[in-house]
Amino acid sequence: MNNGYFVTGTDTEIGKTYVSCALLHAFSNHSKRVSAMKPVASGCHNSEQGLRNDDALQLIASCEHSLPYEIINPYAFEPAIAPHIAAQQADTTIDLLHLKQCFNTIAEQADITIVEGAGGWLVPLDSQHSIADLAATLALPVILVVGIKLGCINHALLTAAAIREKGVTLAGWVANRVDPDCACIEENIQSITQRINAPCLGDLPFSPQMAAQERSHYLKIETLL
Repeated sequence: MNNGYFVTGTDTEIGKTYVSCALLHAFSNHSKRVSAMKPVASGCHNSEQGLRNDDALQLIASCEHSLPYEIINPYAFEPAIAPHIAAQQADTTIDLLHLKQCFNTIAEQADITIVEGAGGWLVPLDSQHSIADLAATLALPVILVVGIKLGCINHALLTAAAIREKGVTLAGWVANRVDPDCACIEENIQSITQRINAPCLGDLPFSPQMAAQERSHYLKIETLL
């Protein structure tokens, strides 16, 4: 069994953290020791301990490990902008080798590590590398979060094609109903299911206040165990 999964999305703000936390609980429900990583995060807030990211904190809360925050979220940037621009403004270079080393440290403590990307699959990290390169460097199968809204079929199929073109495994996808007013929700999900050539691992209802443990029951991770 591999030691983790890389979670990416069809866009930003489509529920990568929402799904990642549910995945952590789902694996834990199957008696797996879980850990998480948010390699790069923009939109962080200042705290007494330094910059902190809400997504990373949610992931940490869904795990049972005591690693330093800087290992879980090595690159934290305050402005809520594209990570490569935030890194430039902070005079920082995002080092994929450093991220790999941090991942190895985290993965040693768990059976499954969920790594959450930033934005979508091709979001740049510097002038040459993107989130796709990070996933390839970590050599993890990918779980794609599809925000079910207008345009989601095209976004899902394009992203799935780009994942395969990168040479990494698309382990499955999750339908996340981010827009309750979206027309033809069931038809959209069916259309993606018929075309994406990867298992649907779950269909999450629109329920922003639902606890991660409850969300986990909407996931079908048997193919990932």
